[in-house]
Amino acid sequence: MAPTTETLTAERILEATEEVLRRHGPAKATVVDVARALGVSHGSVYRHFRTKAALREAVTKRWLDRTALRLSAIVGQDRAPESLLREWLEALFDVKRRKAGDDPELFATFSVLADENSGVVDQHIAELTAQLTEIVRNGVARGAFTATDPALAARAVFQATGRFHDPAYASRWLRPQVRAEFDAVVDLLLRGLRAADHPAG
Repeated sequence: MAPTTETLTAERILEATEEVLRRHGPAKATVVDVARALGVSHGSVYRHFRTKAALREAVTKRWLDRTALRLSAIVGQDRAPESLLREWLEALFDVKRRKAGDDPELFATFSVLADENSGVVDQHIAELTAQLTEIVRNGVARGAFTATDPALAARAVFQATGRFHDPAYASRWLRPQVRAEFDAVVDLLLRGLRAADHPAG
């Protein structure tokens, strides 16, 4: 392939890496494959990412960050806390389900990479639970929720809905009854969070 005339950036490398992973899978994809796709030497890729592991970690973080960014747009909205919490959980479920259904090969690839990069996954989960904490804390401040420790309540909500966003459950997300199951869990969680004197709705 002829050398590229575009400036080689970390973002371009990560985009190419994602395509290479989609084509070859995590076991066979190499830095040489990424360089070939970009029309550069593998040394040029290594100047941005010092090791193959660093490149795989960065592409995993980029993939997870897309979800966090989408959800962060919901957190700051000035709406009823119950509605906000439901929308946030629905968005998380929808993003994960779409990724698994629309591009199952890439989803499976990133599930493997996530297992390799547990630190990146831990950071991602921490970011998501921080967003949830903000929603719960706002709900407490507005009298919609009762939670003496919003961060603890947020972690409980995240864990309780795990079957709707943990990739380990992806094979169940396309079942016809999954939406009703999701709604039932969210309804239960909202009842648990709701202040005793705060009416439903």
